[in-house]
Amino acid sequence: MNIYQVDAFTQRIFGGNPAAVCLLEEPAKEEWMQNLAMEMNLSETAFAWPEEDGYRLRWFTPKVEVDLCGHATLATSHILWQLQKLSHEDTARFFTRSGLLTCIKNNDWIEMDFPAKQAIKVKAPEGLSEALGVQPAFVGNNKMDYLVEIESEEVLRNLQPNFSELSKLPIRGTIVTARSQSTEYDFISRFFAPAVGVSEDPVTGSAHTALAPYWAAKLGKTTMTGFQASSRGGVVKVRLVNDRVLLGGQAITVMKGELY
Repeated sequence: MNIYQVDAFTQRIFGGNPAAVCLLEEPAKEEWMQNLAMEMNLSETAFAWPEEDGYRLRWFTPKVEVDLCGHATLATSHILWQLQKLSHEDTARFFTRSGLLTCIKNNDWIEMDFPAKQAIKVKAPEGLSEALGVQPAFVGNNKMDYLVEIESEEVLRNLQPNFSELSKLPIRGTIVTARSQSTEYDFISRFFAPAVGVSEDPVTGSAHTALAPYWAAKLGKTTMTGFQASSRGGVVKVRLVNDRVLLGGQAITVMKGELY
């Protein structure tokens, strides 16, 4: 059985967000999938196997299974096209905990169709500001993550959160965002999820399902480009269409291994 490591939301090796992709012929035991994800020790390991007219897709961090993951979905569709299990004209169809997700290939870019996860304004939970070390301008909750806007890109890039305190919040993770100072991007972000074993995720597709409707309302536009300002960095193109977000990204295979 082969396993692949793919850098997602980038066109260069060692950039973007690495994900492991394991293609199966049939469902595997949940304990085995979780143990393999722990062994890979990446933010997500994806497992996919044929189902109906597509693939069942599940995502695991080193600690838990998650409901939605963008970069590992991008990586999985990339591998399916690379191995010619799908033709370039085919739509990749994935049955997931978040419903049907589809991907299409457009030259070097892959566009994923995800549900929008709009964050509703809430009172900042106790300890959030202290854990981030900054006073939020906005705090929202989409039942998956907190979305926090702060004053500037400079402040965002210099954040040094207290991960131990962040992990106590009863939610998957915290998206921190600011308007971009560069004309190349509309907004920038970082994503912290220590509660599920990922202190800082390099590039988070699922976070952009909240970032897209948030910044669309603020900027008055539905097509935007985001940059996730982790140490590896990555670019996510977003297009808001009603209650869906189309996420665009690139991917490159870094390695192939064989499981014994």
